[in-house]
Amino acid sequence: MDTILEQLRHAPQLRLYYEAIGELLAAEAACREHFYATVREDEKAEFINGEVIVQSPVKLEHNEAGLNLISLLRTYVVRHNLGIVGYEKLLIALTRNDYEPDVCFFSAAKAAHLQPDQIRFPDPDFIAEVLTPSTATTDRGIKFTDYAAHGVAEYWLIDPATHTVEQYELRDAHYHLLTKARSDTITSVAVAGFSIPIAAIFERSAHLATLQHLLTDTAA
Repeated sequence: MDTILEQLRHAPQLRLYYEAIGELLAAEAACREHFYATVREDEKAEFINGEVIVQSPVKLEHNEAGLNLISLLRTYVVRHNLGIVGYEKLLIALTRNDYEPDVCFFSAAKAAHLQPDQIRFPDPDFIAEVLTPSTATTDRGIKFTDYAAHGVAEYWLIDPATHTVEQYELRDAHYHLLTKARSDTITSVAVAGFSIPIAAIFERSAHLATLQHLLTDTAA
């Protein structure tokens, strides 16, 4: 972003750009308010760069991967009193766009400021998106950039078709790949101590074994 601003600073059309951007953002803000007023609880919809994006139904493999991760993560977070975990329907309102990530986590410090009747939420500490053919470009593109720009400390991309997880850590305002694997163990950097076999996200037997371990771990 600094490079773009430096280029604009030397542009003789800077004032014209400023006025055009102001008009664009004003119109977009009106559309965003309409989105807030009309979006329904029974639909998964996001507001991205001025457009309302309604998500299509997902395949069973997507549903299973997301539910497996959420059950493991929430079990661990609740047992250790680390914060709040959200699944699909929490609307994350960033400075321009609104997203409903598949899985997200708010640390105890952030969770302390959330209210029971709240319907729009700030940037979480951790987000995981389960890829589909229709959402992969957005998950790897605008969301990847936007989550990093707003300080989401950790981002997972989960591919249910290949049973692969990509783990990114935020450093210097950019995501850096820590892990891309189909096996072994993945350890979160944003959720202290949360470590699971990658197979537990995709395979029922591995998921059940890991869930039992999280529930009976004497270190809890």
